[in-house]
Parts: sequence; C-alpha cells; structure tokens
Amino acid sequence: MTGKTRISPVVRVAIVLMAVMVVSVSGHDYGDALNKSILFFEGQRSGKLPPSQRMTWRKDSGLRDGAEIGVDLVGGYYDAGDNVKFNFPMAWSTTMLAWSVIEFGEQMGPDFQHAVNATRWATDYFLKATSVPGRVYAQVGEPYGDHNCWERPEDMDTARTPYAVTTQSPGSEVSAEMAAAMAAASLVFWGVDGSYAAKLLSRAQTVFQFADKHRGSYNDSLGSAVCPFYCDFSGYEDELIWGAAWLFKATKAPYYWKYVMENSPNLDYYKLKTINSLPNGGNFAEFGWDSKHAGINVLASQIVMKGHNLTGDFVLNADKFVCSVLPESPTKSVSYSPGGLLFKPGGSNLQHATALSFLLIVYARYLSNANRVVQCGNVKATPDRLIQVARGQVDYILGSNPLNMSYMVGYGEKFPQRIHHRGSSLPSLDQHRQHIGCKDGTPYFESSDPNPNQLTGAIVGGPDFEDRYNNSRADFVHTEPTTYINAPLVGVLAFLKGQPNP
Repeated sequence: MTGKTRISPVVRVAIVLMAVMVVSVSGHDYGDALNKSILFFEGQRSGKLPPSQRMTWRKDSGLRDGAEIGVDLVGGYYDAGDNVKFNFPMAWSTTMLAWSVIEFGEQMGPDFQHAVNATRWATDYFLKATSVPGRVYAQVGEPYGDHNCWERPEDMDTARTPYAVTTQSPGSEVSAEMAAAMAAASLVFWGVDGSYAAKLLSRAQTVFQFADKHRGSYNDSLGSAVCPFYCDFSGYEDELIWGAAWLFKATKAPYYWKYVMENSPNLDYYKLKTINSLPNGGNFAEFGWDSKHAGINVLASQIVMKGHNLTGDFVLNADKFVCSVLPESPTKSVSYSPGGLLFKPGGSNLQHATALSFLLIVYARYLSNANRVVQCGNVKATPDRLIQVARGQVDYILGSNPLNMSYMVGYGEKFPQRIHHRGSSLPSLDQHRQHIGCKDGTPYFESSDPNPNQLTGAIVGGPDFEDRYNNSRADFVHTEPTTYINAPLVGVLAFLKGQPNP
C-alpha cells in the first residue's frame, strides 16, 4: 500500500477503547506463557551453565570475565541480542523478577523454583560485581567492538573490558539499582535460603550507602562505554529513592523510609516531552530500566495503605499513574495503537506494555486490599478494570492482535522467526563446532531463513504504532528481545494464571 486511510480522531478513539476493553476469548494459556517467559532467561545466561540448563543449545561463555584485572565477574545475563553485560538494565530486570516472586510466587506452581533460580543467577553475579569495597562493576564487554560483530556468545573474541564506578568516578544509578535488586531478592530468599538472603541484604545496604555517599552519574564516569547504549536520561535520584524503598521493605529500618520521604520531593513528575508526535505520559507513567517514578509510588503506596502511620504523596501519585494509562481516562497521556497496544516513545515498545501492566496488576491488588478505587475525573477505575486493561495488553502480546501473531517466541502457532539475537540466529555448537569469527556471522544475520535456535519465551520489541510487524533481524527496534521486556511479564502471567478466564 502506498497510502493511508484517514480515520477521524473520534472514530479512532472508539476503536482503541473497544480494542483495549475487549478481553481475549481465545483462551490463552497463561501457565504455558509463564513457563516460557522464565525459560527465556536461561537463553540469556553468561558463564558456566549448570547441569539443570534447559535451553541446551546455549553453552558456556564469558568464563574469563574479569580475569584480566583479577576479579571474578563470571555469570549474569546478556541483556538482549548482543554479548555485553550491562549491569544497569540487568539489575532492574532482577528487581522485577524478585518483585514478581514476592507478589505472585504462590501462583507460580512448578515455575516458582525456576523464577527463584533466574533471580539467583543475577544476584550471584551482583555479589561478585560488588565484592571490592568502594568499587561497583557496572559492565563487562566493550560495546562498540561487540556490536560490530555477529558472533555467538560462546565464540566472542572481542574485548571483555570490565567497567567500574568508584568513589572518585561515581555511578549512583547503577549502584542503587543493584542495591534495589539485592534487597528485593533478599525477600525472595528468606524462606528459601536464609543465610543467602542475609548476605544479599547486607551487601545491598553497603552498596546503597556507596551510591548515596558518592553521588554522580555513570554517564559522566563511564561515558561512551554506557552511552548511548544505556545512558541514564532521568538522573540518578529516582534510583536512590527506589533503592531506599526496597531497603525499607526488606529491613523496616526507619532510616530508609525517612530517606524516601526526604528525597521524593526532588523528583520531577511534570517533565513532559514528545517524541515522534507521541506523548510520553510524563513521569507519572514512567517505569523501566531508566526511570523508576511510577514504580516508587506503587511500591510505597502499599506501605502507606497498610496503615503504618506513614505519610507521603505516594497513593496520590500512584492514582495519577493509573489515570495516565487508563484508556478512557480524561488525563490519559500514553497512546494506544488501533489494535489496543499501549505505546510510549522510544524503541522496544513492549517494555512499556509489560512494565506498566505489572504495575496495574500490583496496584489493583493493593487497592482491593485497601477497599479503594481510583477516580480519574468523572471516570471510576476499579481494581477489576486495572486488571482488565493489563490482561488486554498480555493477550495482545500473546496473539490477540490484528496480525493474530504472538510476540513471544515459541508461544502460539505464529510468532517471530527472525529475531535480532546472535546466539539464536547462528548455528549452535552442537551443529557447528568450528569457531565463527566476528564477521563470519554476517551471512546468517542477512539470511531470510528462520533462526536455527529457538529462544523460547523471548518477547521481542513488538509491532509499530499501526500494529505492523517487520519480521527482520535488521529491524532491531522491533525484533530484538530483552530481559527487561520479559521480567515484568513474569509476575503478570503468574497472576493471570491463577485467575478464571473471563
């Protein structure tokens, strides 16, 4: 087609509302999707793989990470389709995995242990990355060299440079997010491995103190190693408050709540920007690896609503988050595609759909427990309505969309076949024992053949704003999977698995 059919704004809004409000009648198997969403993390593992490894086409990789400086930095996750370990998004993904287990672990059934294992794979690595006092390792791998190659992680021969933030070259955002991840994970492990939980919590407190005492952005300290890949655009203040909130939840120490209360007024919730004509919703609806604003408010709202005689604007701001996202809200500031998919500016859009859906589900639970509803102007948002909106996003991802296509690899009959992922797109060591060099993988990247290895459970960046999807490896904005797309969905799927289908 060379042109577009123009639809009036009124009709378009009506179409979007119908698409978002109608839940799937196709009977999605949330349990199957949950299992696969966690399995994906095994495909992203770096380090020595355990005998229990289920995604067997992946093999050991990065076994000498940190050796050049005498520090063991083996382990952790590759964040997306490349072979660099970016600890900032990895830490947020870990926090979300832990939060998913905390909220919904009881609904996970046999996948509970897999979710715990996925969390520990990251926290074991974070303990290594924070083992040297006054130093936090923020990344392993030289990103420009890595991105210039199309190599399996098992073959990578680009520089595995370790990058650290220190007392002299601080990185408060990455340090505080790692502290949040370990604090949240400690809550997961108290009933599983008490000594490990205590170790995580102690380290989280030490790392948070380092992040707060030596303030500064890793944008400045590490420069081109982290920018533009995972440059921190929202500042480090939100990570410090987020880390303190998780430490309060884990310790109940008044110091951390006082920290949250004293520093939260510094967050700017009214900073609006527009990219490609799409509003970004302001920071009331901002939540992901970079900005923690909405997450802080939802997390802290539970603490306030539980009646601990604690105050703050967190419930009010969490309500504003709902009103920023709800399709029928008069103050909605996100966009929806004609097929009903939530959109915010930037790449890998499904990260917004999964992260905000997680917050909707969690806040719905908190509201229900407090016997509250949210009022958005003349629109009343009940907990059931929040769940309905989140379910609509999940159903869209799983195949209830204009293309009838699942955006989770391995789920459903039709799903992405040519994802932007090095390990998945290159033959495994089982099939091709010989080394595949930096540029030797280019023909596989350019091939129109499906990826030879199925990265089961991977959720790609997703369709464009008109619900179209280009199934091409080169279109990384839409075809690359990431840990931070999958992590929030784990909790949402666990919740939906335990609910009756409407």
